[in-house]
Amino acid sequence: MNPPIREWRRENAAWRGAAPALSVLTPFKGDDPTELIGFLGASGLAVEIIALDDGGGDEALARKVEGAIGKAGAPALFVRLAANVGRARARNRLAREARGRHLLFLDADMRPDHAEFLARWLEIARAEDPAVAFGGFTLTLAPRLAEHALHRAMAIKGDCVPTERRRLAPEKHVFTSNLLVRREVFAAHPFDEAFSGWGWEDVEWAMRVSRRFPISHVDNTASHLGLDTADQIVAKFEQSAANFARVAALHGDILATYPSHRAARILARLPFRGAWRGALKAFALAPWAPTHPRAAAMRLYRAALYADVV
Repeated sequence: MNPPIREWRRENAAWRGAAPALSVLTPFKGDDPTELIGFLGASGLAVEIIALDDGGGDEALARKVEGAIGKAGAPALFVRLAANVGRARARNRLAREARGRHLLFLDADMRPDHAEFLARWLEIARAEDPAVAFGGFTLTLAPRLAEHALHRAMAIKGDCVPTERRRLAPEKHVFTSNLLVRREVFAAHPFDEAFSGWGWEDVEWAMRVSRRFPISHVDNTASHLGLDTADQIVAKFEQSAANFARVAALHGDILATYPSHRAARILARLPFRGAWRGALKAFALAPWAPTHPRAAAMRLYRAALYADVV
């Protein structure tokens, strides 16, 4: 009996023999990356595109992505995994395929905020050769839907941070959604595959790398289109507690400076945590409540979850 197929690879006509300066790495699981692939492939610049389906199991989407890869003007590769391997392992897998001197991690639900996005990254890579650079995160192109109002409010406050503020805590404001890394830096410091589920693997990576290399912050933003509902936010926060505990064990000195850790330590000392944590969750999920108080309750609910592991 033949062993089960664990992955498929599809290269386009331009892939073989190409020598790109920049490798754009896009993992996805359910999100449709074809619009992004079309934008990247039409740039005419010295880039390659590598998309990875992390065990999504959507045959129609896989065929659509394969078609977009085939039509891309740039060298392009599609890797499809039969089973989900998780955020850290998927990105490490993408990096092993890359041939550029710099890797640009760009999630499938991101869209560049301006037409010169790739040209700007290539110029930064050429002129500055940064070990790590984060370009920024906005919601400029994200549709305004009522079910995403809570996530929008939380992201604007915590994620859409201007360059000057990001530079004050360089390792904290790093996401894999728009992240440039020099290839040998990533080879020495891949993502920690012990992380599972959602959350903190990118921040832990940045903490670890920042001990050896500077992290630059530049203004070359992309919009996050994949906002979540309140129920999805809760589910992700509840997954993330174990990852938070791992970061605390590995980088307690850095994490101790973060408001989320300080809040968790304070909440850990309060009695009846189960009762008031449930009340925070219920209020955060209440569609009738004002958005900004709900956002505050959701952040406190996350800290209350982390109180169990600090």
